[in-house]
Amino acid sequence: MALTRTIFVAGAGIGGLTAALSLASKGFRVVVLEKAERLEEAGAGLQLSPNASRLLIDLGLRERLQPRAITPEAITISSARARGELTRLPLGEAASERAGAPYWVIHRADLQAGLAGAVHDHPDIELKLGCQFEDLAPHAKGLTIVHRSGNDRRQDIGLALVGADGIWSTVRNHLFPDRQPQFSGLIAWRGTLDARQLPREYTAPRVQLWMGPNAHLVVYPISAGKQVNLVAVLPGTWNRPGWSVPGEPNELKEAFASACWAGAPRMLIGAVDSWRKWALFTMPAGCEWHEGSVALLGDAVHGMLPFAAQGAGMAIEDAAVLSKVLGEAPLEPGAQVASALRRYGRMRRARVARVQRVAQQQGRIYHMRGAMALARDLAIRALGPQRMLARQAWIYDWRL
Repeated sequence: MALTRTIFVAGAGIGGLTAALSLASKGFRVVVLEKAERLEEAGAGLQLSPNASRLLIDLGLRERLQPRAITPEAITISSARARGELTRLPLGEAASERAGAPYWVIHRADLQAGLAGAVHDHPDIELKLGCQFEDLAPHAKGLTIVHRSGNDRRQDIGLALVGADGIWSTVRNHLFPDRQPQFSGLIAWRGTLDARQLPREYTAPRVQLWMGPNAHLVVYPISAGKQVNLVAVLPGTWNRPGWSVPGEPNELKEAFASACWAGAPRMLIGAVDSWRKWALFTMPAGCEWHEGSVALLGDAVHGMLPFAAQGAGMAIEDAAVLSKVLGEAPLEPGAQVASALRRYGRMRRARVARVQRVAQQQGRIYHMRGAMALARDLAIRALGPQRMLARQAWIYDWRL
């Protein structure tokens, strides 16, 4: 394949691997640069609503992912104040058929492994582990991209570079050093349980959300139902960058020890022996999506709070739109690539900004106290499950 059809992707996370597969499906040769020596789990469970699962299925990944994913029957929403379930949003196979794609919950490592397996099998994708992007410069045929593996520093020529290297993106820092992540004031705690440890009612195929004063807990099964994933979120000042560090279990137990919390969330939190925590950082609105022949994707450009369950989904959508605009353009190095990437940013900016705002709003709603929490609970009951679910249709029904 001609050299000018080579696109480099920095980062082999969910967004980077999806971008590689999407670009290869459009006839590009793709080189993925990943600084880690091997792909390892970063985080535990994640939710893939139909807007994301549809795109993965279109890439031919159903057989790789479906055996490890779970289609939840419902999302249940409970309140510490109301001491019980407020509503149950129906999902399951019927909802999947209506949406034309499933709602999946899956272990992040299973999703990454499925994507990595497809990348490995694709003849037009090369995955370079232990390889760090360092620098770039314009070239008559596109870009000169500098990367390092150990002591070996190398320069290659590509048509474009995609920065899919996360919220602490080296590519973004190279382009826009003034655009830095901001600490949200919230800390997420992650733990997992062997499903065999729990009563059946806590291992059912559903997503469970408990809302309370200044904290919330989300629980759902992963790993084909063998494990249960827990994520608790509460305020804090600890803001060390990175995905996760060990957390002190007693600190989290004390946060949920208040009598306002029902027995179920306290029991689940108490059953976890090992917690990991990570500070939640976000990217400020208005970050540039590209410069010249370099584009940003996923958390690198729009890192968001996880309260709309769309972080992975938006990165997967980014990858699909990016490959579409590059695949449609009669590309020559330079201005035509930049024009296509400018169109990519225009197509994504408004939708992603709206999802970011929803995620911020959801976090405030989950953590309400006093009279505001009472009003929230009454509003959720009054809306009912179908109208609550319909409010998500603009996210779930998106198609390329």
